[in-house]
Amino acid sequence: MATLNSSNSLSSTFYLTGIPGYEEFHHWISIPFCLLYLGGIMGNCTILHIVRRDPRLHEPMYYFLAMLSLTDMGMSIPTMLSLFRVLWSISREIQFNICVVQMFFIHTFSFTESSVLLAMALDRYVAICHPLRYVTILTPRLITKIGIAAFLRSALPMIPLLARLPFFPFCHSHILSHSYCLHQDIICLACADTKFNVIYGMIVITMLWGMDSLGIFVSYVFILHSVLKISSREGRFKSLNTCASHICAVLILYVPMIGLSIIHRFGKHSSPLSLILMGHIYLLVPPVLNPIIYSVKTKQIRQGVLHLFLPQKISSAVI
Repeated sequence: MATLNSSNSLSSTFYLTGIPGYEEFHHWISIPFCLLYLGGIMGNCTILHIVRRDPRLHEPMYYFLAMLSLTDMGMSIPTMLSLFRVLWSISREIQFNICVVQMFFIHTFSFTESSVLLAMALDRYVAICHPLRYVTILTPRLITKIGIAAFLRSALPMIPLLARLPFFPFCHSHILSHSYCLHQDIICLACADTKFNVIYGMIVITMLWGMDSLGIFVSYVFILHSVLKISSREGRFKSLNTCASHICAVLILYVPMIGLSIIHRFGKHSSPLSLILMGHIYLLVPPVLNPIIYSVKTKQIRQGVLHLFLPQKISSAVI
């Protein structure tokens, strides 16, 4: 009993990792991270504000874009405070319950973003393949249901996974590989049989990311089939151009996500620095780049940004 209590007390605190080998430069390293986080939050808040205030943007495509901005912030904000606590030498400690909550939000919003990208692919499919029925199919009520379903579909599978963690003894090192908590990172420290978490986690990842990526791929097969039927080259280019922002958003989410998963599963002998950098790219790149991509590639969003930050006459002249 004494041993069990000792194990549980030890497992209540974990230690986060900054940038190994560069501890003396942590204060300087925090500057670009701070700029990236602020840029991502400001960019996504700008998108949300523009979509909310401009009646012309009250359309399915922009509602899904607003969902994407919300999930981007949901992925990055939970990690921001713990990262800066480490880089600013405030504290490396994180309590177990806080770690579990952080894991829940990071993984849930990561899966939710993948679901939102699938919804955006279906939006592009309906817009290109069934343009006359676009508004009648993607009603505000259906879009709301899709958003709620995407969140619940991502959150509920995480509950059995995380609910088992308080019962694990953590008698190994309590030093985590990142400046935030990931499930695949923390179960490596458990002194118990973690087969259920490993297998169940792989099933959840395969089902959610696999189904989403397959749905996106199938949507674009139908989109390409429909676009190739357009007689004019200009018409084909215009149709495909409406998908460019979404394709970029898919790539900047899935490429770092797959890279981080591969390193965690198979890169046990890889450099800790590569693991940490990939982890930060996975959480920072989508929130920072998505608002920029959609502001540059989408005329209505670009106009909204210019009208927000520039006087009316200047923005009209630029456009």
